[in-house]
Amino acid sequence: MEQLGIEGAWVDTPRVFADSRGSFHEWFKGAAFHGSTGQEFGLAQANCSRSARGTLRGIHYAEVPPGQAKYVTCVSGAVLDVVVDIRTGSPGFGTWEAVRLDDTTHRGLYLSEGLGHAFMALEDDSTVVYLCSQPYAPQREHGINPLDPALAIDWPEGLVPLLSEKDAAAPTLEEAGRLGLLPSFEACGAYRRGLVGSV
Repeated sequence: MEQLGIEGAWVDTPRVFADSRGSFHEWFKGAAFHGSTGQEFGLAQANCSRSARGTLRGIHYAEVPPGQAKYVTCVSGAVLDVVVDIRTGSPGFGTWEAVRLDDTTHRGLYLSEGLGHAFMALEDDSTVVYLCSQPYAPQREHGINPLDPALAIDWPEGLVPLLSEKDAAAPTLEEAGRLGLLPSFEACGAYRRGLVGSV
């Protein structure tokens, strides 16, 4: 696994074995994950979403503790997956990094607790599956508008973003900060340190 520029995010490019029958790859390996992050991934929920071309989901995150870490991959089609550092006090606060996930490279993306997550479908019927460290808890879930001009995420040209009403109405990063809705870098780090070596 390769650590991204945003602390707490990694990308994994698996070895794909292909022949005339199709292909095989290991999209999550606990030992490799532990070796890179120093912690175990406690699976609490697995999600699957299918999206039309141009669908933009996010920026989503959960309150820390416990937050919700995610391990994401695209099993059909292609998406531009974006990690956003929304942790107050973080050296990278307000920065983002994009990774293309598709059914060719089969890359996986890990986002630790407190990071914002969004993706845009680049093809029709793009299917994303992700493992979650905590179950969905509506009262702890929040969002940032993915079209926030201050974040200036470089979404693909030529695609009209299709957002849910909830995502379109989400506050900007600055507004969320004023409302006290953002996780802190310190709290996220303390929580993650408590997970080191845990199962």
